Parts: sequence; C-alpha cells; structure tokens
Amino acid sequence: MMTIRGKQIAKLIIRILITTGLLAWVFSQVDLDQFRQAIRMARWPYLIAVWVLTAVLFFIRSVKMQFVLKKQSCFIDANTLFGATTITALYSMILPGILSTGVKWYILKKSSGKGSRVLSSMIYNQFSTMVVMTAFGLLALIMSNPASLLMPNARHPWLLPVVCGVLLIALLLFVFLLLNERVGTKIIEVLNIPLNPLPAGIRRKGKEMLEQIAVFHTAGWRFHLAVASITTVDTLIGGVVTYILAARTANIAAPAFIFVWLCAGIYIIGRLPITVANLGVREATLVGFLAVYHVEKSAALLMSMILFSALVAMAVVGAIYQISWAVTSKKSTPPRE
Repeated sequence: MMTIRGKQIAKLIIRILITTGLLAWVFSQVDLDQFRQAIRMARWPYLIAVWVLTAVLFFIRSVKMQFVLKKQSCFIDANTLFGATTITALYSMILPGILSTGVKWYILKKSSGKGSRVLSSMIYNQFSTMVVMTAFGLLALIMSNPASLLMPNARHPWLLPVVCGVLLIALLLFVFLLLNERVGTKIIEVLNIPLNPLPAGIRRKGKEMLEQIAVFHTAGWRFHLAVASITTVDTLIGGVVTYILAARTANIAAPAFIFVWLCAGIYIIGRLPITVANLGVREATLVGFLAVYHVEKSAALLMSMILFSALVAMAVVGAIYQISWAVTSKKSTPPRE
C-alpha cells in the first residue's frame, strides 16, 4: 500500500510529466528562429508596465480579502495580506493551482488566530472570483464567437453562443439560489448530514466552518455586489489589461474580447493541480487559440513568458516578505535559558 509521501511524490511526477508534455508540444509548434526574432522586436518598456500592474492587482486582491475577512470579524492589515498573497505566488511555483492557497491560509490563521473564519473567507473569495471570471468568459465567448473562425464551414455557427448563453443563465441562477438566505440555509443543513458519522473533533470543526460560511448568506446583496465589483476591477479588467500589455510587448494585435475569455479560461484551468506553476497550460492555450486569429506562434509564446515573468517578479517579492518575517520572528523570540 502506497504511503502518503509516496502518493505526493507520484502526484508531483505526474504534474511534471504533464507540464513537460505541454511545453514540448508548444515548442514543437514554434520556429525558434522566429521566436528569437520576436524577442528582438519586442517592445520591452511594456514589460515594466505589466510588472507594475500585476503588483497593483495583488494589492487590490489584498484589499478585497480584507473586506471579506471583516465580515467574519477578522481584522488583518493590508500589508500582511499583500505579503501573504505574494508568498502564495512564491509557493505556486512549486504547489499548483488551489493547493498553494494553503500557504496563505496558514499565514492568515497565524496572524488572526481564527483558522475556520479565515478558511470560510478564502472559500467565499475563491468562489466569487471563479463566478466573475466564468461569467465574463462566457459573455466574451458569446460576443466574439471564436467557433466561426475555428470551424468556418460549420452548419451551426450560432451553437457556441447559444450554449454559452444557457450556461451563463444557469450560473447566475445557481449563484442567486446559493446566496439566498432561505435556500442557503437548506444547503448548509444538507452539508451537515455527511459530518454526523465522523469523529467528534472533525465533526465539530466541519460544522464550525459551515456555520462561518453561512454568515455570507445573511451578508446582504450590497456586500456581494461590492465583492463582485472589486473582483471585476481586479481579476477581470486588470487581468485583461495585463494580457493586452503583454500582447503589446510581443507586438500582438487582437480584439479585446479574445483576451477576456483567454484570461478567464487560463485562470479557471490554472486552479486545477495538473501542472507545476501553471506552466504549459498558459503557453498551450495562448499558442493554440491565438493562432486562430493569425497571431504568430512565436509571438504567442513570448506573450506567455511575459505573463509568467510577472508572477516570477511577485514571487521574488514574496521571498523578500518571507525572509523579512522570518528574521523579525527570530528577533522577537526570547532566548532560551
């Protein structure tokens, strides 16, 4: 029987293999001479703008998380939240997708002493971001309809917009029901049932977390709209502008709607723990789909590397925060007699 460590190693090997396979496919599609030419022709001043905007977006995410935590009576300063967000970016270089957020939870739990409240706030925060990204991604697909370019001779070119429209309506209806106090209370009651056979300690923790999540059912629509607005500014508008700036750096000209659904799709897929540092997913998506809009694959690869460099820059900031906090913690620890 495989041990827990053995399973972790096996999962890491699988992620490395998937990452390697995706990157191998991407580089097999790109002419290296054209890629070198794309690097020489790049407008590098835009790179600084990508890095600065990414830092601003990380700060906005920290403000949003601070706003959500206040609803759970958790008061954490913006600097700590920004540091935790950048440290999460650092660990995302190793831990993929949603797994890296465990590091952020540990930091915020240590800072506030309220682990279940922090966890419920993070779940709500991730949920709101996924909803906004999915909704605007579907809307962008309806508006741009890439199927007309992917399959120009298709008998039903309207099929993709219709399917996306149905999914968008279903998503909004699901969110409305989930956040409704009466329906939400029923859902919490149903989720409590599987906890009953579990040991007392686990059952108590599980029910405590569900009770904290239930707080958001009574938060009111103004609160949810405020969170959705901040998320739209941060992850959608800011994320799309970052994509556009990265495209400008690589001399790519494409309609803005394309970057909306590409940004949303890459974000959603990136939450899945299938690759290392989301490498391969971003590159394969951009190289594959931008080619439909007659974008050179070498330029698309350069764009993906520019976006990755912004995450690396924030990971460096995260490393500085972690070292600084470690030194401060060591100085504040009284020496043993």
